[in-house]
Amino acid sequence: MKQSRRRALKAGGGAGVLALLCAAGVVSPGDVLAQSGNQAAFAMKTVREAMRALGAQAPAVSAAIQIKASEIAENGAVVPISIESKLPGTESITLLIEKNPNPLAASFTIPAGTEPNVSTRVKIGESSDVYALVKAEGKFYMAKKEIKITLGGCGG
Repeated sequence: MKQSRRRALKAGGGAGVLALLCAAGVVSPGDVLAQSGNQAAFAMKTVREAMRALGAQAPAVSAAIQIKASEIAENGAVVPISIESKLPGTESITLLIEKNPNPLAASFTIPAGTEPNVSTRVKIGESSDVYALVKAEGKFYMAKKEIKITLGGCGG
């Protein structure tokens, strides 16, 4: 019973702070609510389909995008990946994993004036190519890196 009371207090406190920030004009409700713009892309089953759903028909390969991740991951359940874009005017960074059931793993909107560098942890079911799709100044660019998952990882 104590656990559900604690959860209710946490949720109520968070909602109260959020309402206060919205009322003060610090954040707008659209900034806080989950965006549903990429729902179609998240449902796609291949990298190519997900890229098309995002509007990237034929992204150009760019050396200005760096994917930082271990080439061999011992645990496919938790694979840390960082993506950095040196392209001017970076608007978004999207992470796609080729052999996952749903290749679109994460999508980040980069506000103007923000350093285009994101880090996350993802689950990779088997050795696969990982793609970083970057939208900069209205155009799409990509980089690719292969990550191998050892037998001790997810699905091994």
